[in-house]
Amino acid sequence: MLPSLDLDPVKTMMLILGGSAVAITALEGVLIARNRGPEAYDWKAFWTTIRINMWRALVEAIPMGAVIGVALPFGAWVYEHRLFTVPMDTWWGWVAMFFCTEFFYYWLHRTGHRVRWYWASHSIHHSGNQYNLSAAFRQSVTGKISGGFIFFAPQCFFGFSPNAVLISYGVNLAYQFWIHTDLIDKMGWMEGWLNTPSAHRVHHAANVEYLDANYGGTIMIFDRLFGTYVPEKQGVPIRYGLVKQVTTNSALKILFSEWIAIFRDVFRARRLRDALGYMFMPPGWAPDGQGLTTADLRREMAARTGSPTGVPPDELLDRHRRPHDAEADDLALKTAP
Repeated sequence: MLPSLDLDPVKTMMLILGGSAVAITALEGVLIARNRGPEAYDWKAFWTTIRINMWRALVEAIPMGAVIGVALPFGAWVYEHRLFTVPMDTWWGWVAMFFCTEFFYYWLHRTGHRVRWYWASHSIHHSGNQYNLSAAFRQSVTGKISGGFIFFAPQCFFGFSPNAVLISYGVNLAYQFWIHTDLIDKMGWMEGWLNTPSAHRVHHAANVEYLDANYGGTIMIFDRLFGTYVPEKQGVPIRYGLVKQVTTNSALKILFSEWIAIFRDVFRARRLRDALGYMFMPPGWAPDGQGLTTADLRREMAARTGSPTGVPPDELLDRHRRPHDAEADDLALKTAP
């Protein structure tokens, strides 16, 4: 008799969804290579993403608590002290959950680009130099360490159960899978309201005019409300990936280079204020004002070309790096936030 696999429904669902995502992503790669030529799809990057997810599976298999696995217990504690109770057996409860999840996801995502501590985890998602479905599941193994789950604690405080929050967040992320493609053009009236492939291409671009834009998960309403919505411009070639492109296919280097860069900078900081700045100021920040934040990049490009647009040349990026930073900073400089 074959031994039975003791898998709970959630793990079974995740395995099925994960396997399906890999199969669909591989099919997309085959179609792109067939229609655009073998060089149009980076299969080495695809297998790097697979290895990254193998590391993710290994980390997730570690018993809860060993990797600061406090998200669900923390959410349960907050829920016990909630202000209200939102009934999830009503239609309006799920509508409220949708907009509440989207609101807090927007701020989690925006913080992931504007605060270096969170960028250390989120930068992995932007490390691919091509924009395709593979990018959708290129994710960090250090999300629990960076503590992004705290952004969803207010939902529990306002009366949504941790399980409902988990389901809503999962649906939000599942929606985002299909928008990681350049095979779909603009989608008419949906642009500016829904998160579409066009809107998300802007988000993944390294062009300075596109940095720090389009943070929404499923809708663009909060981007429009808070001034971060930028439409894709016709005739403007997009260069994807980090501003300083990643050249390695080492999964471990991609996963941990930015963390190493942070700790290196903190260790060498001369003042506590500088150390905190290296951790919590925007990526590219430097205490002497000679860094390359998004604002700095736009200012530099405007000085060079007369317009805060385009992709910063390597000469500019290398000139602003200290000699001992060269390899580590390949992941320290950010992409399209």
